[in-house]
Amino acid sequence: MGKSTEIARAKARRLRGMIKESDGIALENERLKAEGRKEQAEARREEAQARASRAASGR
Repeated sequence: MGKSTEIARAKARRLRGMIKESDGIALENERLKAEGRKEQAEARREEAQARASRAASGR
């Protein structure tokens, strides 16, 4: 799998996390908000790793 694909998947996952968080806010559900924030943080980490790996490979 290419690095661009990994970056795109991480961005999609971050968006899913944002949606979960906003649903949690709208529904006043703390667990859903926390899940959304956690998913966003993990996706940001994955995206940063993919970007670093792509930069290291010279692309």
